[in-house]
Amino acid sequence: MERKQESNLKRVMKKVLAIAPYPYLPFYSGGQKFIAKFFEHLSSKIELTVISVAKNDPSQAGYKMVPMLKRSFARYYDRSLIKKITSLVQQEKFDAIIWEHPYYGWLARRIKKRTGIKTIIHTHNIEYQRFRSMGKWWWPILKIYERKCLQKTDVILFITKKDRDFAIEKWGLKKEKCLNVPFGIEMKENPANRQTERNMVCGKHHIDYSEKILLFNGLLKYKPNLDAVKAITEKINPLLLQKPDLRYKIIICGKDLPAEMNELKEHADKNIIYAGFVDDIDSYFKAADIFLNPVLSGGGIKTKMVEAIGFGTTVISTESGAAGIDKSVCDNKLITVNDSDWEKFADAIFSATHNAVSATPQEYYNVYAWANIIPGVVAAI
Repeated sequence: MERKQESNLKRVMKKVLAIAPYPYLPFYSGGQKFIAKFFEHLSSKIELTVISVAKNDPSQAGYKMVPMLKRSFARYYDRSLIKKITSLVQQEKFDAIIWEHPYYGWLARRIKKRTGIKTIIHTHNIEYQRFRSMGKWWWPILKIYERKCLQKTDVILFITKKDRDFAIEKWGLKKEKCLNVPFGIEMKENPANRQTERNMVCGKHHIDYSEKILLFNGLLKYKPNLDAVKAITEKINPLLLQKPDLRYKIIICGKDLPAEMNELKEHADKNIIYAGFVDDIDSYFKAADIFLNPVLSGGGIKTKMVEAIGFGTTVISTESGAAGIDKSVCDNKLITVNDSDWEKFADAIFSATHNAVSATPQEYYNVYAWANIIPGVVAAI
């Protein structure tokens, strides 16, 4: 009886092909984690196959992976993919195809023309805006390409309401084909084990239990994150050191810190701990009193900030760093200050460490839990 029910379930589940143009398993950045978790939760509701590069660990995926994309940048203009993906779509009879990012828009149009398959682009940012904020000269070219790609697809999944509204109002996309799919979190409620995790992190890094833990995490070769680390070490921390009533340690986590920064050893006597890449980053989020997000560029939503609030941690952010998050469900777990106003940033840290700690509102989990996000995606497919 159970086998028959399982067989019936497989027949009604949609078959979806997804294209992920870079390594994401294991994940090290917020963008990689977004793809990995999106596929993980989506594959529990549909039959998923993912085409990607060979530099992935398929043992971490609960779905079929096809290493069809080239390792080099040439994968983005590989015309042989037209025939290969067309054949796969026709052979497997997929119901829809999801393209992560609009980079393969040219290819998506050709596959659509040959197969008629429902085509979905999953954006993580308005990409041209992200590269413009990073000073890339070619952003106007990307702007034209990106707009055309989104205009010609069947459904677009946006990570923020802000990006969705921009595409509808400025690029003339039809509202009914634009869906908001935020970065999701595993938690469905405020975690109960924050004190246990705090004790573990304090013991590991020899932090006095009376000290406040301030955390920053991110892939440190990514310029917006590296600039944030420099803002913490060169702007914010010197101001915090001038506050004698504040006892704290700043923990900075993340891989690929440039060698010339020498693992921040020159800041070790200034309340800064460089932990490098940590496998148990969830424990650090739970242990932290405050998550620091002094990000000034990069576009899109800062996934680490979404996770921090989900773990019950208060976030202090620049306005740019908080772009895209639904502030109405954050209550006092999100405190924002004007970009580059580091004195007010430091003052906000001081105030937050002296205020009573509150739990993350349940409404936050209603919006950002994967369990509440994926059903809308399945409906769109």
